[in-house]
Amino acid sequence: MGKELNVIEIRNLTKKFGDFTAVDNISFDVHRGEIFGFLGANGAGKTTAMRILCGLSRPTAGTGTVAGYDIWKEQEKIKRHIGYMSQKFSLYPDLTVKENIRLFGGIYGLDDREINGKTSKMLSMLGMVQEKDKFAGELPLGWKQKLSFCIALIHEPRIIFLDEPTGGVDPETRRRFWELIYDTAEKGTTIFVTTHYMDEAEYCDRVSIMVDGRIAALDTPEKLKCRFTAETMDDVFRTVAGKAEREE
Repeated sequence: MGKELNVIEIRNLTKKFGDFTAVDNISFDVHRGEIFGFLGANGAGKTTAMRILCGLSRPTAGTGTVAGYDIWKEQEKIKRHIGYMSQKFSLYPDLTVKENIRLFGGIYGLDDREINGKTSKMLSMLGMVQEKDKFAGELPLGWKQKLSFCIALIHEPRIIFLDEPTGGVDPETRRRFWELIYDTAEKGTTIFVTTHYMDEAEYCDRVSIMVDGRIAALDTPEKLKCRFTAETMDDVFRTVAGKAEREE
């Protein structure tokens, strides 16, 4: 794909904490509308790298842009042009469905008119008009997921970061959630996802695997399986991550 279609461009990215190098000179691109899997065992450096991409941390060295904005100089602009969702924290349980939508709309910089329009549209699209005054903490897990995902898209970001969004979720709910991911990517939004479920890695357009702070493998699932003579992405991951020298 041409450079103009890249929404993330990273070159020689490094992050050190004292003498410890958490992210070690990594380079990669992510394309518009791509589902990009960012994998690695605990301690591999992927969380540190993702914090930099989300504008939450500065690198020690290297260059890069996210949604067209510089990772050194334009962190606040990066935050305004991305969406973020994690399994651990996505909704305020003591606020209603409607209040959560309005709150995050404000956080993402929408004005009252935009928030009103987006709220009505989102409730209708999710089939949650009757549940708008329910506390988010009372919703079934699958509904919480869908609501969290849609709220992360409320400001129409170019990229949405999904940090292990399906942890602890049953297989059927995970499958439905991935249908949402596919629909969103088809509309041109880039999906940057971390997961510990290797069957989900099979659904990505390309997959990166970090080991000891470096990108040890990056390609399509099919090409990675061919390269490592593996039947599944789980086999690929075990082969690649098994070379790690850091302790988890």
